[in-house]
Amino acid sequence: MKTIYIYVLDTLADWELGHITSELNSRRFFKPDADQLAIKTVSYSNKPIRTMGGMTIVPDCTVDDIVINETNMLLLPGADTWNNAKHTAVLSKVSEFLSVGATVCAICGATAALADFGIFDERPHTSNGEGFLEMVSSSYNGQKFYVDQPSVSDNHLITAGSTASLLWTKQIIDDLDVYKKSTLDAWYAYFNTGDSKYFFELMDTLSSNDKN
Repeated sequence: MKTIYIYVLDTLADWELGHITSELNSRRFFKPDADQLAIKTVSYSNKPIRTMGGMTIVPDCTVDDIVINETNMLLLPGADTWNNAKHTAVLSKVSEFLSVGATVCAICGATAALADFGIFDERPHTSNGEGFLEMVSSSYNGQKFYVDQPSVSDNHLITAGSTASLLWTKQIIDDLDVYKKSTLDAWYAYFNTGDSKYFFELMDTLSSNDKN
């Protein structure tokens, strides 16, 4: 059983998590032998948080309850409140996840928080365009590791800018290995382009006995 921890905080950018939470929870396109996943929302306290879209989320657990091992994953969404000191606890867990070979996924404002925490000093990463991290983080020292791409997956760290949530989701699903490759490719092509031919390709991959 893999546990996917999704950190929730006030002003969380709802749309950045929409694809990944719906796909992992529904399992609608999972391959038959995909691992079982437990999805848990986690925060600095048990108190409800309010998203940017006005939704209320009651966390399933707190940071102290996180179990760190190489099969679990930590997702950090964007928000306008990452500079609050109460999020230091989860940021300290990031290094622990990475040190055991577990995957950490951060998007938009969460990348600024990781820059502040020194996570990007020696790891390939991306964010909201060149110059963004320098603008928002006075302690950012990872310029030579910045990759000017919408979303970057490298050595268990998956980072993305605010407009790349779909590609970020694709890379997360790929890391979890819960879709056949043909399914993931068709899924991404369909949601990225809206071309109905990819929908039918997606459906075909689900009925195919091809393991790829």
